[in-house]
Amino acid sequence: MSIPTEPIGSVPRPAALHHARIQHANGRINDEELAEVQAQAVADTLDRLEKLGSPVLVDGDQAKPSAVTYPLDGFTGLAPDGVAVPYADGHVRTLPRLTAGPFRYGVRADAYLRTARQHTELPVKATVAAPSALSLLYPADGIDGYPRDTFLDDLLAESEAEIRACLDGGAHRVQLDFGEARLALKLDPSGGVLDEFVALNNRVLERFAEEERARIGVHTHPGADQGSTHSLDVDYTALLPRLFQLAAGSFFLQMASEPDPERVLAVVAGTLRPGSRVFVGVTDPLDSAVEPAERVRDRVLAAARHIPADRLGTCDDAGFAMYADDTALSRETAFAKIDARLRGTELAARELGL
Repeated sequence: MSIPTEPIGSVPRPAALHHARIQHANGRINDEELAEVQAQAVADTLDRLEKLGSPVLVDGDQAKPSAVTYPLDGFTGLAPDGVAVPYADGHVRTLPRLTAGPFRYGVRADAYLRTARQHTELPVKATVAAPSALSLLYPADGIDGYPRDTFLDDLLAESEAEIRACLDGGAHRVQLDFGEARLALKLDPSGGVLDEFVALNNRVLERFAEEERARIGVHTHPGADQGSTHSLDVDYTALLPRLFQLAAGSFFLQMASEPDPERVLAVVAGTLRPGSRVFVGVTDPLDSAVEPAERVRDRVLAAARHIPADRLGTCDDAGFAMYADDTALSRETAFAKIDARLRGTELAARELGL
């Protein structure tokens, strides 16, 4: 397409996979049996995206427990009572708490990428947790014998190794999920926490050459879980100037659910990094109604009034099921929304003469 369009990452898991995960948690099936159901879900996800005509594919995070905690599979130095993230509808997601070092990833995203690329010849995006998100694992009162600075050094080394392995493994793009960015401003309106997050992520991004960073993107959103958000009430325009300080080649922005997108797009136009591309969200995973292609078209055209076409792309606002147990949106609805994004983006490109 003349306007590039990409999925963000997660797709709701099929009923068979939800059932298998419950069976596995209860000890009724083993690791190999769960892995077989996950592999089937990955293959189905890639096949359906390809049939829709998606120019870039994702595995839908079918084998991930969540977009944030997947690196922790197999790592034992954790307790369940870490940072709590409250959502607007009252539900809470709680991160694990690190109890011992050294910190190492149990699973890296390049493993998921290798599996996905066995099923398709089309470009495949790899999605990874931003180091800023995983930095929240370290407890406020510290860990005896494992200082925070040492933890951060370990974390950044692991993050770099994961991103580099994905790039070397042929990922079309490596996308960092930076959903905690807007939440940081809610927790600390002064921006101090957000500045720390940006600096931490840049410590990883700056380890890559310019041509490598052109294949690295950053996705930000106000949370998308069980039909709710954790920070949609935070002014987006307070985030964007800091977000664009990140040394990434592209930025994926939630926009379809934004109350005043024109105001936000004007700020994007004035603060976007030179040479970088912005993908604007044109479908809302929190809304069960499928957007008509014409509505998607209009959202793209609105963005094109602020952002030059050669720096514009489209995406979904967020993944459709960031956590494996999120069933708020059906799998069929998610694919219908993706289809609407593809058709609406093409309609906009035609209208723009591209």
